[in-house]
Formats: sequence, C-alpha cells, structure tokens
Amino acid sequence: MSDMNDLEKKIGKIPVIFRELAENNPELHDKILALDNLIWDDGALSRQTKKVIAISIAAALRDEHAVQAQIAGAKKLGVKKEEIEEGLRVAFLLSGMPAYAYGKAKLEETYK
Repeated sequence: MSDMNDLEKKIGKIPVIFRELAENNPELHDKILALDNLIWDDGALSRQTKKVIAISIAAALRDEHAVQAQIAGAKKLGVKKEEIEEGLRVAFLLSGMPAYAYGKAKLEETYK
C-alpha cells in the first residue's frame, strides 16, 4: 500500500477502482503501477506539465471524474491556476467551447 501512497503524492487522487485492483489482482495492479510511474515521472516534460496536458485531454473528453482527479492532483503538485487555464484554452481551440467551459467550471470549483 505504500506504493499507492507514493503514487497519490505524485499524481493526486487515486481512483477507487485502482485501489480495488490492488486487492483483487495484485499482479495486474503492479504492472499498471509501473507503467503509471513511468508516464508520470519527470522526463522531457515535468510532472506538472503532464498534469496540465491530462486536464486538457480530460476536459476535451468531458470526463468528469478524470477532470476532477487531475485538477486535484495538479493543485497538490503546485500547478498554478493560470497554467491550467492556458491548457484549457488549447483544449478550446482544438475541441471547442464545451471542453473549455467544462474544464473551466471544474477549475473554479477546485481552486476556490
């Protein structure tokens, strides 16, 4: 479970289904966790930049759970509200006003 706590510190909120997977299928959980760590670790892009990208994608897909989880994780990592706003503008440009409006509403809820 300490791996799960480490991951939560890195990326923010951990989906319940992921915690259940740890209990029900530890082998699959470990493989997914390894991939997750690889993706979220700092590389050419910082973890914070990856969060902004993830928020923009989730907003474009209008995935409520993902937007909320990614914004919460971004806030925990110190991502500035203005950085997320810029990412949402890119989502708007490529996905239209609904993606921007959706992401912006969730951003305002989280960064009150």
